[in-house]
Amino acid sequence: MKRIFLIITHLGAIALGFALGIYMLPILTEPQGPSIVEVEKLASSSLYKAEFKRDLAGSDLLHWGEGTVSISKGAVSLMGEVSPGPDYKLYLAPEFVETEDQFLQLKRYSVQVGDIKTFDNFVVNLPESINPEDYTTVVVWCETFGEFITAAQYR
Repeated sequence: MKRIFLIITHLGAIALGFALGIYMLPILTEPQGPSIVEVEKLASSSLYKAEFKRDLAGSDLLHWGEGTVSISKGAVSLMGEVSPGPDYKLYLAPEFVETEDQFLQLKRYSVQVGDIKTFDNFVVNLPESINPEDYTTVVVWCETFGEFITAAQYR
């Protein structure tokens, strides 16, 4: 009986360590984010602004964002923060979504803009081929785990 207990507790400790590693790795390897001055400069020349809010239906304790998103012809920037996690992608979507299921239905009509590497403020450059006028919503999505993080409708 003692041997079974030890096996179970050791397996539990390994599983917990693995889960914490997945959560902590992006935080530990996060590059230096853009300065407030850089984000404010981009925000001052933006075409649109929107707000990430923590209370979206698809957001939870581990998947959220808050702050002001600015969309310009050449970049999308955030003055705020998103929950830390791996493999975050920024998408532009044709309509507002606030859950994983809603985004999955629209993902094929959405465009992936780029990677989000920082969690406290970010700047993602828009490729010239992407026109923000063709979309209405900014979505942060965790590609690896298929998790909705947050979204904001800008028009």
